[in-house]
Amino acid sequence: MSDRLAGGDGALLRLLTWLSPSFPVGAFSYSHGLEWSIEVGDVTDRATLVAWIEALLAHGGLGADGVFFARAHDAARADDIAALREVAELASAFQPSRERRLESFSQGAAFVTAIRAAFPTSALDGLTSAWDGPIAYPVAVAVACAGHGAPRGAALAAFLHAGVANLVSAAVRLVPLGQTDGLRAIAALEPAIGLAAIKAEATPLERVSGAALRSDIASMRHETQRTRLFRT
Repeated sequence: MSDRLAGGDGALLRLLTWLSPSFPVGAFSYSHGLEWSIEVGDVTDRATLVAWIEALLAHGGLGADGVFFARAHDAARADDIAALREVAELASAFQPSRERRLESFSQGAAFVTAIRAAFPTSALDGLTSAWDGPIAYPVAVAVACAGHGAPRGAALAAFLHAGVANLVSAAVRLVPLGQTDGLRAIAALEPAIGLAAIKAEATPLERVSGAALRSDIASMRHETQRTRLFRT
């Protein structure tokens, strides 16, 4: 059994642990601006929630994070310090608002701390030697996955799915949606997650982009929202 866990099964178990809602990065406290979009009526039910998240995967922050994840994984696997620095630097700069920076950097720092404590890997040492600035969450997760031998495709899909599930969980509380509608939303978003993963794997770093402007505005407006349950 120990031999099996040293290979693919071990990588799967680590993915399940690292991307679980219970992993100590505080993902439950962030809504990626969704809280403001619900308050102003952009997201009011399951259909509008699915459309909102589909846009994030195809054109917004979730899709861009997928590209950063894929390219950071490649750089870490190749032990390419220059490429890793380039990814980490661009991911750090690619945050459209103060709260989105908080969301990405706080989770990135917490993830690195937790991995070093329980799942150490020299790949993270390579990341911190390559880049001494704040580490974006997708870069931190991708480097840990590469260091522990988690295949890029599976790890990327799991990362995107976890991001989607977190937003759906926020909407279940905020809209509010019932648990069943939350599950239906996740099921409906599976094709969009798959497409986003395929696109991210094929997108070079210089082609990363973002055009979900309503989501970016939501993250800015959330900073001054009077009543808030979430940090972003």
